[in-house]
Amino acid sequence: MMYYSRPKLAAVLGVCLLGLLLCLPNFVRMPGASIPWRQIHLGLDLRGGSYLLMRVDVQALERERLDSLTDQVRQALLKNGLGYRDLKAGNGAVTFQPRSPDETARDLQVLNGLQGTVPHEFSARTEADGRLALVLSPEALRLRARDAVAQSIEIVRRRIDATGAVDPTITPQGDDRIVVELPGVSDPDRIRQLLGTTAKMTFHLVAEGVSPNGVPPPGVDLLPMQDNPQQKLPVYHHVDVDGSDLTNASVTQDPQTGGPAIAFSLDSVGAQQFAAITRANLGKMFAVVLDGKVITAPVIQGVIPSGTGQITGRYTSESAHDLALLLRAGALPAPLAVIEQRSVGPTLGADSVRAGAISLAVGFVLVVAFMGLFYGLFGWFANLALLANLVLMLAVLSLFGATLTLPGMAGLLLTLGMAVDANILINERIREEVKRGRTALASMQAGFERATSTIVDSNATAFLAHVMLFVFGSGAVKGFALTITIGIGTTLFTTLLLSRMLLVRWYALHRPATLPV
Repeated sequence: MMYYSRPKLAAVLGVCLLGLLLCLPNFVRMPGASIPWRQIHLGLDLRGGSYLLMRVDVQALERERLDSLTDQVRQALLKNGLGYRDLKAGNGAVTFQPRSPDETARDLQVLNGLQGTVPHEFSARTEADGRLALVLSPEALRLRARDAVAQSIEIVRRRIDATGAVDPTITPQGDDRIVVELPGVSDPDRIRQLLGTTAKMTFHLVAEGVSPNGVPPPGVDLLPMQDNPQQKLPVYHHVDVDGSDLTNASVTQDPQTGGPAIAFSLDSVGAQQFAAITRANLGKMFAVVLDGKVITAPVIQGVIPSGTGQITGRYTSESAHDLALLLRAGALPAPLAVIEQRSVGPTLGADSVRAGAISLAVGFVLVVAFMGLFYGLFGWFANLALLANLVLMLAVLSLFGATLTLPGMAGLLLTLGMAVDANILINERIREEVKRGRTALASMQAGFERATSTIVDSNATAFLAHVMLFVFGSGAVKGFALTITIGIGTTLFTTLLLSRMLLVRWYALHRPATLPV
């Protein structure tokens, strides 16, 4: 129990040395180092930046799916030679009136033959007034909402990474919300605009002979022009080419005006559709629609087999770059609405860092003074272990590139207090054994043996509590729980291995008759 072999001694010292090396990049710049050193990142409250809480519009997701189903029902009925009246979508279902009661059974058969994107997505039924309904399943809607949140997080991450923001934190909250933290970004207006834009681009044929001032016929939408919202353009509701087939978008120069433009390219599927549409509709207008607004509507002059094109308009260099970025990152499955926004200035962040560092330093100095005053030499051994504990905590946080917040700094200070408790237990046990008249070696061995079970039990319960706090908590609570969870592991190492090793080596060198406690 009180003997340390050379391999064990080397292992303990090696862990401490490795922890020290991992901590160095946080305090010393190491340019040109061949090892990929990592650092602790400062959180929003320490570094300053922006906080955005965004909500996925699940109702828009449902409306979009119902519109798609409406078109699917229309095409299926016409393909089978079946008529319908008053086809519409709403309240989670697509409904219509059969052309005649004799066709009701065949209509139901066609509806039941439609394939959903997920199993049991919808079901067909007959309403009390004789209308037929294709009803979306609530479970399928919830599954689609969860998928939309996960997809939105990935797209938001790609958009933010393209802006050059450093160390962004993007996490889900609840069933339909996303938290975005951007350290170092004090003016979030451009980021907010990028994230709030759905960037869903579609290509539609323009409906000829339809007045933009009247009521459009079924299957035709009056969409505003992006440059002039007062001007409307009638376009077919049916999507001829989907922007999801885009493979790339970049800023180029408009050969006619010399201004910025966006060049895009489609994948093989989109290129085939693009070629077929342009081949069949020469001389007709083809509208490019972005988020419900017509960007441009050029006349198809010839067949475009390559699936490449150019979007022109009144773009500045920055707006063209942002639009190309949005198209490359992909369209959001549903609109994102910013429901909360906060900004922390860099000055306030620097003040928080200074206050946290001062509190950590003062707390550490007070603990060191207490241990040295009450336990003498053994207290200073505990202080060395305490310093190693702090180094190892910072090393683990650096190794994983963790983000340190103000609650995390509080967790560091609290962990040092917990580590002191463990050393106090050991020293008090040794002191009790000395008072009972035991020899120096027997007192040290009994003190460690009797204190170890208490230390392990107390730290195990604290570990489980903070793991649950990390699993079920969010934001700053997670940072606090993570820091203490790491600190519990380093505390057990430094208390039960490093402190004991220091005492064993001291005893082996001096062989004292009495212990200085």
